[in-house]
Amino acid sequence: MSYFKTAVLLAGLTALFMGVGYLIGGSGGAVIALVIAAGTNMFAYWNSDRMVLSMHGAREVDARSAPDFVRLVAELAGRAQLPMPKVYLMDNPQPNAFATGRDPQHAAVAATTGLLQSLSREELAGVIAHELAHIKNHDTLIMTITATIAGAISMIAQFGMFFGGHRDNNGPGIVGSLAMMILAPLAAMIVQMAISRTREYSADNMGARICGQPMWLASALVKIDNAAHRIPNMDAERSPATAHMFIINPLSGQGMDNLFSTHPSTENRVRELQRLAGELAPRGGFTAATAGATGGGHGPWGRSRGPWG
Repeated sequence: MSYFKTAVLLAGLTALFMGVGYLIGGSGGAVIALVIAAGTNMFAYWNSDRMVLSMHGAREVDARSAPDFVRLVAELAGRAQLPMPKVYLMDNPQPNAFATGRDPQHAAVAATTGLLQSLSREELAGVIAHELAHIKNHDTLIMTITATIAGAISMIAQFGMFFGGHRDNNGPGIVGSLAMMILAPLAAMIVQMAISRTREYSADNMGARICGQPMWLASALVKIDNAAHRIPNMDAERSPATAHMFIINPLSGQGMDNLFSTHPSTENRVRELQRLAGELAPRGGFTAATAGATGGGHGPWGRSRGPWG
């Protein structure tokens, strides 16, 4: 997706925010909503990484507390020609990961403990390369701002439900308030998905090129998708507006997969990676040796001590 199209979609979210404000308070409400939207964007720009990481209980790790994981991130960041991002772990059994930050110089990569426990080193390399691709494409800022505005629209729509019903002339009334409460968050969600789903394909493609082996990422996506349907992510359930930031939708309610999914279907993503694998077949990939495998008979993560200490 081009940056122009992304800008149009973000403008649509802001316009929707102003529309909700207008329904609540007329032209004055629209102006107030615009000011709130601008303030929300500024807040998200400077605090997106800390805000999202805090929502998911992520803790920063380093070369002493998670040597294998941090080494792998550093090697892949070097291949992607990116500054070393901060590295975080979330104590969560569901395998998943996301990246955040306003630019590559202020970026962070976060993975769940379930991800490190369930994937091979090669599969994990594919996942981290995907997240680094989001950083390189500056997706992390766009997706975090989108999540912030979408969450704010839902909140102000619920406020309008209570406030609008008590207005005699200017408010939307009970029926209008109910429609606003339902349709405004729904419209915000659709715009949010339109931004997210295309960017996932782009990050899959670039991530596969960073690690050099598209099928490592394809294998990881299948494993994560299967586990996400079985293992709940309670932090994500409490903050659903951040679901599109994860490599696979962390939410349990994924029945309506086509229109209302925050991600493309895993089958389609794997199909694209298989096609890319055919193109990149002659090239070498990222090996366990270059990632600094620990060996010692404990598997790729030296699980006798655990990669996160």
